[in-house]
Amino acid sequence: MKDNQFHTSFSKETWERFKAAQRSGPIHMLNLIRLCKDAEYSDGRASKGADAYKAYSDISAPVFQKLGGKIVWRGGHELMMVGPQLDVWDIAFIAEYPSVQSFLDMLKNATYREAMSHRQAAVLDSRLVRFSADANGTSFAG
Repeated sequence: MKDNQFHTSFSKETWERFKAAQRSGPIHMLNLIRLCKDAEYSDGRASKGADAYKAYSDISAPVFQKLGGKIVWRGGHELMMVGPQLDVWDIAFIAEYPSVQSFLDMLKNATYREAMSHRQAAVLDSRLVRFSADANGTSFAG
């Protein structure tokens, strides 16, 4: 059973702040996902968390791509160097969207909204962090 200490969606207040922070140019969204062992569908159907997340991905990917989204980095968890040792993420990636509006459009899309039921069933805990897409460099300070 999912606990209130876990995070699976954003609050209404955060959503309003996201929409209000319009600007030109791409955004990067850091996604950290911890899956449920067994998916928790509201209708009680049985599925593994990984299978439910794959269903979410399969349904939502064409919408994401049509809006100009792409995955710019994906990686697998190896070792927590700094932070709680039990914070292990099953899935980690950075998605790039051409604009704030393209992310908003994705969430309004009927096909994407259908896919969300699978994501909600699959995800035990997550982090979604919006970043600007700044220039690459050779130093940590930019």
